[in-house]
Amino acid sequence: MEPITVRISVRGYETDAQGHLNQSVYLQYAEHARWSALEHGGIRQSALLDKGVGPVTMETTIRYRRELRAGDEVDVSCVFVWGEGKSFRIEQTIRRADDGTVAAEISAVCGILDLTERKLVADPRDIFRALASDETVFGL
Repeated sequence: MEPITVRISVRGYETDAQGHLNQSVYLQYAEHARWSALEHGGIRQSALLDKGVGPVTMETTIRYRRELRAGDEVDVSCVFVWGEGKSFRIEQTIRRADDGTVAAEISAVCGILDLTERKLVADPRDIFRALASDETVFGL
């Protein structure tokens, strides 16, 4: 399965005093790609809320590999990795669009929260299967 990829241009106001992309913005790029993947697979935020659930991130690891500067274009990939139980991982890579250089690798442990019970659903794949128009986007 090919990962879902979103292209983003680094904006000047997202950089720090050294002219590098601010570390917190990497998380925003990753989040944007995750929501884009959900939409690509047919899952809209409103559908999740109507079902009384929402995605949650419980842990995120970022490995910074190369700096990014204003004007750079990057491709942010998104791959869902399923195991057993209530959580799953989303693996992401941020690459420079011009030469493919890896700028960062992001790994997140996620789940689907029942918004009434405030607990993770037993099997998040059930939610994805129920709402997705294209399960293959999520590796199902």
